[in-house]
Amino acid sequence: MSAPTGDNDSLHELEAEVEAELAMAESSRPEEAVTLPVTQWLFDPADAQREEVGLRSLLGAVEALEGDPRFGHPTDGRA
Repeated sequence: MSAPTGDNDSLHELEAEVEAELAMAESSRPEEAVTLPVTQWLFDPADAQREEVGLRSLLGAVEALEGDPRFGHPTDGRA
């Protein structure tokens, strides 16, 4: 079963969006927020780290789908 052509475009768009979100999450620098008093935190550093982990997992899943021959892309042996 292969996916319609539009799904490949959707995967590429999703990948770009996840990469942009990941860049924002990385730039939030949660390790620096921990050094401030809790009353000055703009976000909970633990939440920021969990979000980054989730985004990395999502990005890995999208990349795996892009390499899945059922989605119209032959795998090239790279992980």
